[in-house]
Amino acid sequence: MATRNNARTKARKRAMNVLFEAEQRDLAPLEVLKERLQTPGVDSPLPQYAIDIVEGYVAVHDRVDELLETYSHGWTLARMPSVDRALLRIGAWELIYNDDVPDVVSIDEAVELARDLSTDESPAFVNGLLARLLEVKPTLVD
Repeated sequence: MATRNNARTKARKRAMNVLFEAEQRDLAPLEVLKERLQTPGVDSPLPQYAIDIVEGYVAVHDRVDELLETYSHGWTLARMPSVDRALLRIGAWELIYNDDVPDVVSIDEAVELARDLSTDESPAFVNGLLARLLEVKPTLVD
C-alpha cells in the first residue's frame, strides 16, 4: 500500500474526528465543522479535504446511511461502533460520490483507520461492507 501518512489520510482522520464528535455531542456535523474551523484547538487547521468529506457526506447523509444499513447484513447503524460508523460514512461517500479517489484507495484507507482506531473485528467489517458497496456501485442510481 502507498505511504499512509499522506495528506489525504490525515484529512480522513480529521473528518472522522468531526463526524465522531458531532455524534457524541449530539450536534450536527456542520456545527462541529464550523467550530473546528473557527477554533482548531491543539490541532492544526482542518485540511480542505477533511472539510470536503464532512460537507460531502452531510449533503447525501440520508442516502449513505440507507446504503450502509441495506448492505450491512443485520447490523443497524446504531449497533455499529461509533468509530466504524464514521469511517464507513466517509468510505461510502468517497466510493459513491467522490470520483477523484480510486475505489480501492477509499476502502484501504477506511480499513487502515479502522485497524488503528477501532476494535479488532472492525477492519474486516469495514472492508466487507465497503467491498459490498463497491460491488453494487454500478447499480446505484441517485
